[in-house]
Amino acid sequence: MKITQDSFLEAYEKYKNTVYSVIFNYVQNIDDANDLQQEVFIKLLNSEVDYETEEHLKNWLIRVAINMCKNHARRSRYISGDAIPEDLPYEVKEDEMDVLSNVLTLPEKYRIPIHLYYYEEYSVKEIGMLLDMPESTVKIRLKRGREKLKKSLLKEELA
Repeated sequence: MKITQDSFLEAYEKYKNTVYSVIFNYVQNIDDANDLQQEVFIKLLNSEVDYETEEHLKNWLIRVAINMCKNHARRSRYISGDAIPEDLPYEVKEDEMDVLSNVLTLPEKYRIPIHLYYYEEYSVKEIGMLLDMPESTVKIRLKRGREKLKKSLLKEELA
């Protein structure tokens, strides 16, 4: 399906939180995340791509968001590490805030696959396609990221 005014508005409402959370995970700055989210949806509005399914559209949006974040990082070479905003557009339960805070401190190569796997519920295969890496690399990064997360949470618990 081609994007129309109505389908754009529907896609925006449906995927704005997903796109924002992926971007915030990369840039860890509220203002930059808002700007990049807008850029992703502007790109969608101007795109000529036919979307076969809703899942195809969601994957396209996440891929564009990731690419924009990488370009942004190359341009700025600075990530501020803002605190997790109170009005984060996806629901985080109070008991999960510690875990999310620790996830956000992981190096990007572990943080992004963990976010896509646990928060966006993508499979290892889908993450590999989104990040353009072999499934085995995704599995290793998930495993190492979980190990780092576990150490961080245990250290916090003991403190």
